[in-house]
Amino acid sequence: MCGTNSASTKGTRALILVGGYGTRLRPLTLSTPKPLVEFANKPILLHQLEALVSVGCRQVILAVSYRAEQMEKELKQEAEKLGVNLIFSHENEPLGTAGPLALAKDILSSSNEPFYVLNSDVICDFPFKQLEQFHKNHGKEGTIVVTKVEEPSKYGVVLYDEQGRIENFIEKPQEFVSNKINAGIYIFNPSVLDRIEVKPTSIEKEVFPVMADEGQLYAMELPGFWMDIGQPKDFLTGMCLYLTSLRQKQSSKLYTGPGVVGNVLVDPTAKIGEGCRIGPNVTIGPDVVIEDGVCIKRSTILTGAIVKSHSWLDSCIVGWRSVVGRWVRLEGITVLGEDVIVKDEIYINGGQVLPHKSIAASVPEPQIIM
Repeated sequence: MCGTNSASTKGTRALILVGGYGTRLRPLTLSTPKPLVEFANKPILLHQLEALVSVGCRQVILAVSYRAEQMEKELKQEAEKLGVNLIFSHENEPLGTAGPLALAKDILSSSNEPFYVLNSDVICDFPFKQLEQFHKNHGKEGTIVVTKVEEPSKYGVVLYDEQGRIENFIEKPQEFVSNKINAGIYIFNPSVLDRIEVKPTSIEKEVFPVMADEGQLYAMELPGFWMDIGQPKDFLTGMCLYLTSLRQKQSSKLYTGPGVVGNVLVDPTAKIGEGCRIGPNVTIGPDVVIEDGVCIKRSTILTGAIVKSHSWLDSCIVGWRSVVGRWVRLEGITVLGEDVIVKDEIYINGGQVLPHKSIAASVPEPQIIM
């Protein structure tokens, strides 16, 4: 373990599960660890850190197993700015979703205060204050945040009574029992650590059912939007939900230049040409250049990318420093990795293009381009 400073800090603590290779978000994660991929113009992880700091969290453990050096380097400055002590807890083997808590037991049990745990893939209006209050009110060992979803059959469903006491978990139900699922955000009393060993363990399958049987686990319903943004389709859906929330809460952050339709976020250093139609639901990162007559909707354009004149993008993620030629059409959840060049007048539908490739022929069917 290594921290940015070793002095013990007051305030609540949190552990973020950052392990995993980010395979679902390839080709972006071939260049950058998933928690550092920018979502709405800041690293996914930074959304979580800022929300934790805003409720007085002073110590955050990042449970990492993969490419930790890059994360440490990039997050150190952010952590200093936020005034949070970041501690990197290194797993030599992937420990699942519970093992990392046992590995960090010394820090998490250093006070009797409850601590937060969250998956690094989730985006929402993090309700940490409400969660802490709800948790203290019921007085039991743990609280899970649950959220309503359209298709519960893709997830594990949580069943609980009026008070929120969890009665059962049903993995990927075939028929409708409930539409409330585990949102990947928890608060626990330190006593939970006595239930876990330092070995690969699933908190959802091995720890939660036992806690529920003992009446020690409660569910709090999440107000507002939620998305697991670990894969491109959901990343773009999450961006739409996030921008809608931003419109309600801090509309001044949204871009209002010429040609904008709906909710659009543009970094001040980006340049947008004449006669463009941008939006709805577009995020344009730092140093991006959009030439004249470009149409972009429901897409994220990452740092330093160039989109040349008269191109048309719908439901895409354009990677760092990629170049999209003139009169190009990209659609169908096309993801360009870092530094990809798409030649003029190319059509790509649902292509996932690995970093540093040059595309000179159209790709009409969804596929991975290596």
